[in-house]
Amino acid sequence: MSGIDLDPGWLWMIGGVILLIAEIIAPGFFLIFIGAAAIAAGLFTLLFGLGIVPQLALFAVYGVLAVLIGKRFYAAHPTSGPSPFLNDPAKRLVGKVVTVTVAVDDHQGRVRVGDSEWSARGGPAAAGERVRITGVEGNCLIVEPNRLLSHA
Repeated sequence: MSGIDLDPGWLWMIGGVILLIAEIIAPGFFLIFIGAAAIAAGLFTLLFGLGIVPQLALFAVYGVLAVLIGKRFYAAHPTSGPSPFLNDPAKRLVGKVVTVTVAVDDHQGRVRVGDSEWSARGGPAAAGERVRITGVEGNCLIVEPNRLLSHA
């Protein structure tokens, strides 16, 4: 061995800082919570001289609490960037005008979106007509006829 004898509390804190640095290098909003839990477990270990089982239990409790708090924080502050529906690509289609391939009514139909076809309902619209996507329910697009303003 190298003769370095670190207290387990310091090992927890060093591990937590390494996780926080890893979060900065490869952001994913998850390592930050585990890093914070490790730092908290390290502080309590240094303050109260806890054994290995209480350390692991404390880390598990703090990990769960950190994730729950983080989840609540991020739910209260939704993404307001250029693509708020980054993880829900179907919702990014709302507002687009597409072409009907199979007549659309309140129960069924199909529309062409880019190079693919999607199930749709709403309308009514005949094949070849243009419709606007107004919503998404599961994998079915909700559409309405694309009403152009008349120029009088």
